[in-house]
Amino acid sequence: MTKSFLGAGLAVIASMFAAGTAHADITVYSAGPGSLIEKMAAGYTAKTGHKVEVFQATTGKIMARIEAEAANPVVDVLISASWDTATDFAGRGWLVSYTSPNAEKVPAALKTETAVAQGVSALGIVWNPNSGTPKPAEWEDLAKPEYKDLVNLPDPAQSGASFELVAALQAAKGWDLFKGLHANGAAVAGANAEALNPVLQGAKAAVFGAVDYISLSGKAKGESVEVIFPASGTVVAPRPAMILKWSKQQDEAKQFIDYMLSDEGQKLVADTYLMPARSDVKANRPLMSDLKVMTIDSASVYSKRKETLAEFNGIFKAGQ
Repeated sequence: MTKSFLGAGLAVIASMFAAGTAHADITVYSAGPGSLIEKMAAGYTAKTGHKVEVFQATTGKIMARIEAEAANPVVDVLISASWDTATDFAGRGWLVSYTSPNAEKVPAALKTETAVAQGVSALGIVWNPNSGTPKPAEWEDLAKPEYKDLVNLPDPAQSGASFELVAALQAAKGWDLFKGLHANGAAVAGANAEALNPVLQGAKAAVFGAVDYISLSGKAKGESVEVIFPASGTVVAPRPAMILKWSKQQDEAKQFIDYMLSDEGQKLVADTYLMPARSDVKANRPLMSDLKVMTIDSASVYSKRKETLAEFNGIFKAGQ
């Protein structure tokens, strides 16, 4: 009887302890790369003891999931591939104001009161040197006869970074560049991975406007690929991390941001061939100071998103 009572008591205590510790776990939604968020979650757990539930997908799929969970939101920390997400969510009043002590060396352009970059990618030309084509140097090169039917573009409707590149190049050069690409047989090939894979496999020669870190990582592993940043300029894509206001674990979420920006966390970012958010962390890749970065007025660009995509689609669907 005593043993039975003791056993039952221990079971109740155990269940209470489990319930008490469960609330400390956090849920992180991250728009790739998958290997990075898994390592970051493991490192955070090792440092703090708090477990992390991860959902890794494209920004579009993450936004759809957040919308579907509107009645019962579960995400505590969101890492997007587009800074526009942070601007949008801040405007809706969905974000917690937090400045990590580890954000001191993050440049002002990569942080606000409610968001801070995990890391930064840039867009470039990804070229397969085994394709038999000359090495391109500028965006316009991919509209030359040597690249006839051998160029892919990521779909700007599916990739926020690609959309920003299209908008920036259109503002600087007009639509003639894209009309030339279409006339030369360039194809819009889905999101970033769908555009890149045929180049890695040798079916195409180059991607116009590829997110760089995937190809830089592939080159380091011996793949036949080069990343070229045109001297005329490109765009960068900071990946904002933010804490959602509905989070019931805001202290633990803040600790996650602290870990993400720690020496260890930023090394994980650099090891993925993204640019670290912190300016004092080294990376084996070109940094923003090595690139000509085209500035864009995000508010103006995104307010005209529908019109820009309609013009782009009109060019690439013409004559198909």
